[in-house]
Amino acid sequence: KQSKMAVESRAYPLMKYDPDAGDTIEECIDLEGNPAMEDDWPTYTIDYLNEKGEESKLEVPMTFADFAVTEGRFRKQFRMAPPETWNDDMVPMEEFLDLDMDDREGKFPYIWGVDSKNRLMRIICAPEIANSCDERRQFWHQLKGIAGEMNKVDVDALVDQAKVDMANRLSSTLLSMAASGNAGALAGSISANGSTTAADGGNGAAADYEPVWIETPECTACDECIEINPKIFSYNDEKKAVIVDPKGGQFKDIVKAAEKCTAACIHPGTPWNSSEKDLDKFVKRAEKFQ
Repeated sequence: KQSKMAVESRAYPLMKYDPDAGDTIEECIDLEGNPAMEDDWPTYTIDYLNEKGEESKLEVPMTFADFAVTEGRFRKQFRMAPPETWNDDMVPMEEFLDLDMDDREGKFPYIWGVDSKNRLMRIICAPEIANSCDERRQFWHQLKGIAGEMNKVDVDALVDQAKVDMANRLSSTLLSMAASGNAGALAGSISANGSTTAADGGNGAAADYEPVWIETPECTACDECIEINPKIFSYNDEKKAVIVDPKGGQFKDIVKAAEKCTAACIHPGTPWNSSEKDLDKFVKRAEKFQ
């Protein structure tokens, strides 16, 4: 458990170096296995009791401080702050790290935790812990830079978004023209040009794209898919897995979730990003779950 938290908090990121993978450092370094690659920190959920004694959840970032607070060697660097002591000078750690050095003066970074009664508590972090969070975030950025992750642009996603925006503007124009009685002429002109029509939505999406889906009632709440990518998978109020964003991560995350799913209820569909690395391999692995 501690090793897993060390990876998630960027304390010890995973890196694989394969000298036979290519000619450049970028090609030889692989950061696969680190969660939430696009973000500074992954997130996790705290279960607690609110002021009314009701069960509640809070999604928070897994910073280095969230890992350090579980290690006895760092115990003296933290102190609990019950609700009656909360004030505006206390700032969540992830927000504190984004402040300029001058703006940090007089502020106290904290992370969230729960007390023995499962009530929400702020845990104030010593300056040394904040400095360590700064350092780990900087190292994470450097590591992604070396691996080329900081410079990657999802061209296909940008093109798809542009087409969606164009379709939305066209739809607005059609509705406006319809209100003035000219929609028929405009629609006929569009069809004659061979360009997009209202029927196909105009988004240019591949006709064979099938988003990932889950047989939610079959979910056993094993947590596997959530841990792999919480931007794609989440739990509903009944603690059953659902899809929150089918394009919230790479296709390989979806396939790995399907492979790990104890109920075999995740169906990967097809990739939405044709430029993803090793795509053919993951498409092949996804076939038995379709």
